[in-house]
Amino acid sequence: MGSTGSIGRQTLDVVRALPEEFKVAALAGGRNIELLAEQIREFRPEAVFSPVLEDQPHVRTRLLNNQIRFASLEEMASLPDVDRVVVATSGKAGLSPCLSALRHGKSVALANKEVLVMAGELVMLEADKHGASILPVDSEHSALWQCLRGEGNRVSRLILTASGGPFRKWSKADLAGVTAREALKHPTWAMGPKVTVDSATLMNKGMEIIEAHWLFRVAFDDIQVVVHPESIVHSMVEFVDGSVKAQLSYPDMRLPIQYALSFPERLPGHFVPQMDFAKTHNLTFEQPDWEVFPCPRLAVEAAKNGGTYPTALCAADEVAVGLFLADRIGFLDISRIIETTLAQHQNKSGPTIEDIEDADTVARAEAMEIAGITS
Repeated sequence: MGSTGSIGRQTLDVVRALPEEFKVAALAGGRNIELLAEQIREFRPEAVFSPVLEDQPHVRTRLLNNQIRFASLEEMASLPDVDRVVVATSGKAGLSPCLSALRHGKSVALANKEVLVMAGELVMLEADKHGASILPVDSEHSALWQCLRGEGNRVSRLILTASGGPFRKWSKADLAGVTAREALKHPTWAMGPKVTVDSATLMNKGMEIIEAHWLFRVAFDDIQVVVHPESIVHSMVEFVDGSVKAQLSYPDMRLPIQYALSFPERLPGHFVPQMDFAKTHNLTFEQPDWEVFPCPRLAVEAAKNGGTYPTALCAADEVAVGLFLADRIGFLDISRIIETTLAQHQNKSGPTIEDIEDADTVARAEAMEIAGITS
């Protein structure tokens, strides 16, 4: 799901490299219908979804046939032949199909931060109830997952690494004039626009703290972020005896994607070269500056408040980033809009899926109003 986006395309790279291991049963793309058409021709899925195919029946007729049918995201997630669902959409679009997959006992390879941030308690309850697995695709959570395997629960700290984004050494005054083009120039990772801007604001780290809390059942106060500009150490786990385990590799998202697809096996790699430690002279670590980059602090505060606060966080962030990418607000307005939306949020404890959907709708409208956008 999200086959035409950055993670989706890299997932298909993995499938393409290992055709004897994987077969694509279904593809859900966005509005890049030309790319989706190429993917359909190459991978011959049994089911396809795209909002373009949903809205334009003539396009659906042109691209699909008796062997390939149109299906909703929720239907695709529950197909009998599917044993692993890659949720690579961004924003709230991944929540409903993720829940559908878990309810049908499917393993979910999750690359969508917002699913666990906005509805972590509900998602984990569904996974536990139906004996389904959530397999992390984010490089940081994949690293933690690999470090934790076989270790039980004797964890002291989880340490998430952050590249620091393109503005690592910038002051707040410098950030005031940042353009969307500058924010999309990530120094080490190739990602979609929403995730790339979240990396520039460091909101992605705040969301990753929340993800790690739910995935690994670790308290928020026991999850730390350090800036590591080389992006070689993808995350670390400190155990109660003082030992620290780290997962290292050159930065390439296809490695954690492949691990999530092949788990519990490790398959031969096709994308990441062997580490040359003679040439990797420096691995540096720094404390992040939450004053210049307040988004992680806002995310953790929302998560600790619980209820529908994390939903409001995700909604406000998605709206603000969209407005920034459209050149309708400035870079520093992103955190301002999020903070103000959270300040006026009417929380609902123990939310149902309907409460989460309602909170999302209200927070989006409030974020637009705070931004001064009326249409």
